[in-house]
Amino acid sequence: MVKTLQLRLTLEEEAIEGYLKAKAAKYLSLSESSFKLKVLRKSIDARKPTIYFNYKLQAFIGEDVPKSSEYTFDYKDVSKAKPIHIIGFGPAGMWAALRCLELGFKPVVLERGKNVKDRRRDLRAINQDHLVNEDSNYCFGEGGAGTYSDGKLYTRSLKRGDVRRVFESLVHHGATERILIDAHPHIGTNKLPKIVQNIRETIIDHGGEVHFNTKVTDFNIVDKRLKSIILENGNELPVQKVILATGHSARDIFYLLHSKKITLEAKSFAMGVRVEHPQHIIDAIQYHCSGDRNELLPAAAYSLVQQVKNRGVYSFCMCPGGFIVPAATAPGEIVVNGMSPSKRNNMFANSGIVVEINSNEDLFKYEKFGALKGLEFQKNLERLAFTAGGRTQTAPAQRLTDFVEGKLSADLNPTSYQPGLKSAPLHSLLPKLIGSRLRVGFKEFGKKMLGYYTNEANIVGVESRTSSPVTIPRSSTLEHPEILGLYPCGEGGGYAGGIVSAAMDGERCAEAAAAAL
Repeated sequence: MVKTLQLRLTLEEEAIEGYLKAKAAKYLSLSESSFKLKVLRKSIDARKPTIYFNYKLQAFIGEDVPKSSEYTFDYKDVSKAKPIHIIGFGPAGMWAALRCLELGFKPVVLERGKNVKDRRRDLRAINQDHLVNEDSNYCFGEGGAGTYSDGKLYTRSLKRGDVRRVFESLVHHGATERILIDAHPHIGTNKLPKIVQNIRETIIDHGGEVHFNTKVTDFNIVDKRLKSIILENGNELPVQKVILATGHSARDIFYLLHSKKITLEAKSFAMGVRVEHPQHIIDAIQYHCSGDRNELLPAAAYSLVQQVKNRGVYSFCMCPGGFIVPAATAPGEIVVNGMSPSKRNNMFANSGIVVEINSNEDLFKYEKFGALKGLEFQKNLERLAFTAGGRTQTAPAQRLTDFVEGKLSADLNPTSYQPGLKSAPLHSLLPKLIGSRLRVGFKEFGKKMLGYYTNEANIVGVESRTSSPVTIPRSSTLEHPEILGLYPCGEGGGYAGGIVSAAMDGERCAEAAAAAL
């Protein structure tokens, strides 16, 4: 017999070994020896001074806990199967390739960047020497932007596909089973590279292909059908079905499609800054504590949103115990992002704080760029940040309170951002539609989280790559409505907003491409 139950433990109870089983036994009126427990879900409720761990459990009474997952992945030998070409090897491209294996088609992946091992040298170069490799950086390379990120797996895209299936696939390739249990699961930037490498090996071992340092520069379209793709080295590859999973920072793809007069659409997105607090401040606010947080509690996170002048101002990609990293994809620009190791044990907490940009109402000065107006707006702000930072990867920054009060900071707080910070008047440099709303938003956040609004926090510019400012349209078959055989996919197409949603969209596009072959 199997019974499902929900229990909650205080911090003190959580610290006692075996207490969960004892409490379950009391709830079930059974002896502890007569059943076995399986944790289905675990979350923390810290809304009040008494903190609880919430558990959803299954009690197996008189029987063993099943060891195998209900999910199986039937990866077939596809070495001689029909090919499906996949441009980009981020989450969308990876899961598209894995789904091809299951469906009996050969994924041929073309990735402009390097594998995870070689990619590290270019990350070191941007952090230490301020050198940006346009094809290998925090956005481009094996695993895409997801490889060197927090690895957050929380998603609201529950209707787009099977979220659990993506999680189980990650476990299958080396992720801890904790991601199946935690309410807000994450993997950590130190664990993700090995998982990404394992996915690549699965693809190759089953007859698929993954080609690194292989940049697509042109499409050969005949009678509205994609016939071949041209590579940077001049080679031309005949194709039947192509999944375009290049990510939202592959601006060259947007320009290529635009130059061919292929329909694109401007999309609303968000931009702003990254704010960095000492982690102990966020812990004290969220856990109602002074001094160090209890060792059973993870580094505290937060989620904030405020409407300001009819636009949302909200936290994005919050990284407790994390680092701010340089995410530029070309020289002459500053872009910042956040990541965390699996233990989230760094001394800083950082988060994007961004403002909604309505592509129809907020970019009238950029209308001449048509569907690329949001992209051009992004680029201008990133170039401005580059100049304000001193024309290196040093980022412009300001103390949080100085930014809101409109004062240049005489000095800055310590930071996790390795290339370094330079004091700059972000309050006047940011466009009014962003800066004015951020200043109001930060004050409101300080009311919601007492202690958040502090001069011990820095804001760092600019957080500009939250999502694609362009949508590559697609029809009900998931093909571009004007180009048969081209399947826009994931974040770059405007159809995802994180690792899990991109993975699910990759699977959907693989299924659509396979069905049409």
